[in-house]
Amino acid sequence: MFAAPTPPPLAELFADAGRPRCYVASPLGFSEPGRAYYAQRYLPALAEHVEPVDPWALSLPDEFAAAREDGREHAFAIEVGERNAAAIRGARLLIAQLDGQEVDAGTAAEVGYAAALGLPCLGVRSDVRTSGEPGMRVNLQLEAFIVLSGGFIARSLDELVSRLAQLRAA
Repeated sequence: MFAAPTPPPLAELFADAGRPRCYVASPLGFSEPGRAYYAQRYLPALAEHVEPVDPWALSLPDEFAAAREDGREHAFAIEVGERNAAAIRGARLLIAQLDGQEVDAGTAAEVGYAAALGLPCLGVRSDVRTSGEPGMRVNLQLEAFIVLSGGFIARSLDELVSRLAQLRAA
């Protein structure tokens, strides 16, 4: 049976008002309004308390265009996935944006990977729609990975930032 490493307590990551490296998992880079919110509100709010690792900055639009022109989209997509996996391995925790009728599949995969590595995972779900099984904020397995990693799901970005501030102040 596989057992993930025991994640460090969240308070330990923020000891002495530290700002741990944090992989930021989200689908926000796929749309124009999402990119604006991500760049102008989401990342700056997180950067007050963590050192964000932005996967959207790891692979540039010109690289995707060149791969498409060269007929190597699949190979490049695998390379992008490896870049993101390496960035997760280099982080101390993960924060995931969990809004949507269904949580974005890539974001869910990143949470699962980080949890399996023993990283604490935090989520933000401000969506008023229900998703997942009864009594769950999201899919039960995804929520279980987050809770078992020592993390939590906040109901808003403001709530998440407030909880991060409390961890840094402790």
